[in-house]
Amino acid sequence: MAIQIVMDSTGDSRYFFNPNDARELAKAERRFYELTDAGFTAAARTGPGHVSQMRSFAPNAEETVFFPRLVGG
Repeated sequence: MAIQIVMDSTGDSRYFFNPNDARELAKAERRFYELTDAGFTAAARTGPGHVSQMRSFAPNAEETVFFPRLVGG
């Protein structure tokens, strides 16, 4: 089971999906591009204490975290 974690002002939302299920995988891919198109940064855990920014959907990523843009002023 893979997970997409979306951080926001209320904490986070978690979306689990089975990467072996074509329908769930397609939904996860749509979510990835909707969030990144909206300005979220996506990162995948690559090892203990290590993450890598993602610019395209990786169906084999076990955990993807989406961070919203920082707003300052």
